[in-house]
Amino acid sequence: MSLHRRHGAFRASGLALLLGLAALCPGRGALAYLAPLPHVSVGRIVRLRRVPSQYVEPRNVDVWLPPGYPKQAPYAVLYMFDGQMLFDAHLTWNHESWHAARTAARLIASGKTRPFIIVGIWSTPLRMSEYYPQRPWESLTGAQRRRLFAERFWHQPILQVAPFSDQFLKFMTQELRPAIDRRFAVDAKRDATFVMGSSMGGLLAWYAMAQYPRVFGGAACLSTHWPGVSLSMKPQPHNPSSAAFIRFIREHFPSPAHHRIYFDRGTRTLDALYGPAQRRVDRLLRSKGWTGRHFESRVFPGAEHSEKSWAARLAIPMTFLLAPRARTGHRNAAGGRGGSE
Repeated sequence: MSLHRRHGAFRASGLALLLGLAALCPGRGALAYLAPLPHVSVGRIVRLRRVPSQYVEPRNVDVWLPPGYPKQAPYAVLYMFDGQMLFDAHLTWNHESWHAARTAARLIASGKTRPFIIVGIWSTPLRMSEYYPQRPWESLTGAQRRRLFAERFWHQPILQVAPFSDQFLKFMTQELRPAIDRRFAVDAKRDATFVMGSSMGGLLAWYAMAQYPRVFGGAACLSTHWPGVSLSMKPQPHNPSSAAFIRFIREHFPSPAHHRIYFDRGTRTLDALYGPAQRRVDRLLRSKGWTGRHFESRVFPGAEHSEKSWAARLAIPMTFLLAPRARTGHRNAAGGRGGSE
């Protein structure tokens, strides 16, 4: 059943963030580099403007530093995608944000997480191609790829070029991460380095950990868009993306011994599509030994596909990934697995 027939009109914010269409993609074009610095009520933002790369187009990176930095060094690092949507709703195209600085500062001050910084990597108009996991894409047949290229929204192609997330991850791990390690007072070890994203960014978060298991000790994937570029969850062979993602996880996911992964979803708007695929992923990971403090999968009834919903629950994945080392053997501060499947 198609998205529009099944769910009616969706919030524009969820669709635009998902699609990354050129007309709606935040931070579009050269003027994005001149965007004002986000205002945060606690801590401060350092902007790395138009970070160059030999792998992808340059982009802004906003680094949030908590109050008192660098007194609690070394800091853990949380890399987050769609960086222009994280901190200041007054500057985002849809007037919503994750309010990530406020939540992070509260968790650090209360001792529920270790001290950490946030590295917000801006997305570009080619977001869909940068975030779609590349190796699963390359496992598809030519006919399946052509079918996905044919997907349209508002008469525009959803996927403008073939996915190149491997290039994006090279930028992230080989260029950006060393620059962050040199400039800021951080702990560069795997157990202090994490990644988080939502929607297509949720796909990229687990893919980043799978591709670079020696770099990232954990990933948080909010409202993971298992349909890939599609706006429906039609049975095979119409939508091969979710099967390709699950097959890759089955064959290439790292051992849970040194990693943690968090998934969640709501039940409204685009999130209403994700249950079947997410349950398959949950069963697969548990069969591979992902249990206890290494794995969390939650459902938030009534939550939709938007920054507002992600902001409301952001403390949960942050605490899951960044709980103080002395407490990582216990259930995280969110409490239990209520709502998990």
